[in-house]
Amino acid sequence: MTNSPEETTRDSSRESTTTETGGATFERIVEPRSENRLALEGGVWHQISPKYVTVQLISTGSFLVIVIAATLVLTLLMHQLWAWIPGGILTVILAWTLAILPRQARSIGYQLRADDLVFRRGILWQRFVAVPYGRMQLIDITHGPLDRGFGIAQLKFVTAAAATGVVIPGLEQSTAETLRDHLVEVAEARRTGL
Repeated sequence: MTNSPEETTRDSSRESTTTETGGATFERIVEPRSENRLALEGGVWHQISPKYVTVQLISTGSFLVIVIAATLVLTLLMHQLWAWIPGGILTVILAWTLAILPRQARSIGYQLRADDLVFRRGILWQRFVAVPYGRMQLIDITHGPLDRGFGIAQLKFVTAAAATGVVIPGLEQSTAETLRDHLVEVAEARRTGL
């Protein structure tokens, strides 16, 4: 049993890596620039699909348009000037979210090690979670209508401890299925002591 569910090939003319299943991922994981960051250790870090950024841009952008439209209707047609305050605050927050989304997505990655899966995300607020294979109780694949349209899914791991629950967003559908099968097989082997 290998530690990697898929093989990757590098293409220097593109910003992403293509997997053997035909999906693409970001070329490298983005790390914070601070000297006090949680440093990435050696090994192969797998990344999510760039399609995740597109899906998030569409969903967040749609919500931004709805907020702007509702604010304009309330203020211009119904003369409710108080709507500028929450509308403006939400618009700034959503615009900031759209601006940092690509960098934030490139910071998401996971590594398959001998005894556990390590998940990492975040630039300002970093999160590293190591989930031991033997502690995985449920591995779930979910995807909404927009995710299905772009061929991506989320992989969720449930363990006995709620704090170690991990969701890896933006995986290619085939990668998510391959990873799920691999993790179920390894988790079963760990629990039975083989």
